[in-house]
Amino acid sequence: QVQFVESGGGLVQPGGSLTLSCAASLSIFSAYNMGWYRQAPGQQRELVAAIFSNGNTHYADTVKGRFTISRDNAKNTAYLQMNSLKPEDTAVYYCNVVRALGPFGSWGQGTQVTVSS
Repeated sequence: QVQFVESGGGLVQPGGSLTLSCAASLSIFSAYNMGWYRQAPGQQRELVAAIFSNGNTHYADTVKGRFTISRDNAKNTAYLQMNSLKPEDTAVYYCNVVRALGPFGSWGQGTQVTVSS
C-alpha cells in the first residue's frame, strides 16, 4: 500500500516563502520520478514540479523560477521550496509519483497553502 504524507503548508503573505515536505512509503523510492501537484477549489489538479530518478527537474511555467523541487532518497522524502509566492499559488498541495501511466491512485491528505495579505 502506497502512502504519501505531506506537511509544511500554512498561511503566508504574497512574496513570502514556504517549504513543503513529502514522506513516501515507496519501497524503492529512488527508482521513482516524484512530483508535486496542486489543486485549487474549482480547478483541476495540476503538476507543478517533478524531479526524476536521475535528479533532473521539470517545472510548470507558472512556477518556474520561483519553486525548487528536491529529494533525499535516504529519507524517502521530496521537498518543494516555494519562493515569491502569489495568491494564485493558493491550493492544496500533494505529492505523488510521475509516470507515463499517471500518478498512483492513492493520494495523501495534502497540505494547504494559502497566500494572502
